[in-house]
Amino acid sequence: MSTTQSRREQYSQATKAALLDAATRRFAAHGFAKTSLEDVAADIHASRGAVYHHYPSKAALFEAVVERLEAETMGRIAEQTSPAADAWEASMVALDVFLDRCCDPVYGRVVWIEAPLALGWRRWNDLQVKYGHGVVANLFEGLIAAGRLKPMPVEPMANLVFHLLCGAGQALAESSEPERPRVLAEYKQAINLLLDSLVD
Repeated sequence: MSTTQSRREQYSQATKAALLDAATRRFAAHGFAKTSLEDVAADIHASRGAVYHHYPSKAALFEAVVERLEAETMGRIAEQTSPAADAWEASMVALDVFLDRCCDPVYGRVVWIEAPLALGWRRWNDLQVKYGHGVVANLFEGLIAAGRLKPMPVEPMANLVFHLLCGAGQALAESSEPERPRVLAEYKQAINLLLDSLVD
């Protein structure tokens, strides 16, 4: 009985993962409006009912895709900042990972172009705060504690930098492929100049 249940759970989790993979590809290639649940189900040879078993609507499936993309991004930042020698190096690595991720056509289109329209600005902003704001605040707290930045109120500064990073993400996602390296370099320069001005 337990073995049967375990196999069912494994199959269910595999189906859910396949749905997320297929939906990610569809949303990135065609956008939210032009993707249907039938399309996603057909891509993995499943029924529409199989989709509804895991996600009650296209919006719910889309939000799950956004959450997975954001969790992957935060995971990359955590992984690549952990070997950093100090708080300043960790902050620079985190900035590079985030901006480079925003240049990815899948992450860029789904998170920065499609998500505000599909989820509505408030829900999209809630997800950005959920995954990104705490990381920014923690980096600022670490820099201040290490004496690398002037003493300052962390919450307002984290909010300002967080929204600056959101603006950079949108600009990179909306830029054309030939223009993206220039836009990336300009935003990195602008953000670094801002951070340098805060150095104690």
